[in-house]
Amino acid sequence: MSVLLVTGTSTEVGKTVVTAAVAAAALAAGRSVAVCKPGQTGVAAGEPGDLAEVERLSGVTRTSEFARYPDPLAPDTAARRAGLPELTVAETVAGIAALDDAELILVEGAGGLLVRLGDFTLLDLAQKLDAPVLLVTAAGLGTLNHTELTTRALHSAGVRCAGLVIGSWPAEPDLAATCNRVDLPRVTGVDLVGAIPEGAGSWDRDRFTAAVPGWFTPDWSPFT
Repeated sequence: MSVLLVTGTSTEVGKTVVTAAVAAAALAAGRSVAVCKPGQTGVAAGEPGDLAEVERLSGVTRTSEFARYPDPLAPDTAARRAGLPELTVAETVAGIAALDDAELILVEGAGGLLVRLGDFTLLDLAQKLDAPVLLVTAAGLGTLNHTELTTRALHSAGVRCAGLVIGSWPAEPDLAATCNRVDLPRVTGVDLVGAIPEGAGSWDRDRFTAAVPGWFTPDWSPFT
């Protein structure tokens, strides 16, 4: 069993689509995959959340969500506003452990690395699980600063970064995006292992899964 955590440099950088792409790649390789989202926010009970999108795009069938809060806020803030219990790191670790019959467990965070999922952050969870983190980043201006800050935090905490993935690569990249694709690994010391085409999250499953192999570098694997 391998556990890989997926986080972003901020919100709305493409974590869910990247998670779906990694799941699809592992399924295509004949491996069993489970995906969990510890804390889902901004979605009411009964509405489809991020895991539904991962299922739709990748075809993965085993997913697990540990808590859901209606306000589109950090999970700990959303829990307090809703008067609901905050997630704990202990119950989250236990929930992930319950998926250990899968060969790969993908854990998608909320927002960035230090967003509080409850009484802990994704960085805390990575330390508890002794698991690497795949970092999803933006293509345009500002991404060098955000990405280097996040990779430095991972390094300082002794957590391995499993690679950088650009969550939305524009169809017509501007000068900043073109330069950032070269500069991201240079300033962070972490390999750029993939880039997802802009708009791929709106594709149907057949088109999405057929394209996935071309989005990651050939020598990168989510298995550790």
